[in-house]
Amino acid sequence: MSWRIANECAERRFGSAARKQIIMFLADKASDDGSGIWCSKGTIQRHTELSESTVKRTIIDFLREGILIETGRRHCKNGYTVIYRIVLERVAALEPTAEPDIQTGVTVDPVQPDPGTGSTVKGVRGSRWTPNHPKTIRKPPTRRREAADEVENIEAEKILAAYPEDRIRDRRTSLRLISAAVKAGVEPDDLLQAVKAYAKESEGYTRSKVCFSDNWFKMRRWEKGLAQIQADREKACEVEAKGRSRLASWIQERHPMCRHITNRQIKDLVAVKLVTPEQVRAVGLQA
Repeated sequence: MSWRIANECAERRFGSAARKQIIMFLADKASDDGSGIWCSKGTIQRHTELSESTVKRTIIDFLREGILIETGRRHCKNGYTVIYRIVLERVAALEPTAEPDIQTGVTVDPVQPDPGTGSTVKGVRGSRWTPNHPKTIRKPPTRRREAADEVENIEAEKILAAYPEDRIRDRRTSLRLISAAVKAGVEPDDLLQAVKAYAKESEGYTRSKVCFSDNWFKMRRWEKGLAQIQADREKACEVEAKGRSRLASWIQERHPMCRHITNRQIKDLVAVKLVTPEQVRAVGLQA
């Protein structure tokens, strides 16, 4: 359960009581990043007491609107259950439920000569704070924050520049979604590599297969690229571990191939404790 997701959904308008009830049930099952939701439509129907057709139609609408995306499947006794993610960027773009700010300075006369300091009109209190009270004035950005925002904007621009130029649409939304992904913990370099991989993969796509940048980032389609990057890293680590193991066995067995081991490799083997300095010296090498 994530209070963060539940609060975010509670503060937005979803268009109907049924839609709001379903998204709040899903938010109750989500992790803090909106992912990891697996519950069948029958489960949603039983808990919300809505009709099955309403639940199915609403889930389809959420998927089409980008509020939900499918991230996988989980096996169950009846086959499988779809795993969903609530897209926080899409939820944040919905109309808030909060009431508009009430203007300060409640007075009887149209013109208020003095700041409102709690005056009453027919028993109704005026504003708690004056318009220039510290609580009502937003602090200007610090130099450190401005510098951080500038770096973030440069990174986002660099990532978007790697997207196929003819498919960049709504730059402002695209940059905002990139910044949101980076703030959520995605490494900028990894996101850049995912964009480059998609650009190369889709180089020969026809018009019917084109995905514009705002939709691509909104649907988090870069996650496929990140998964491939992680798989490549794990494979590289596995190859490196096997290579170290082979070199260590040469030293331990005093194999003639030991003479081809470099000083850098020896230091690495000693550092990870696959061999000891004594074993290294025993084969005529320097630890």
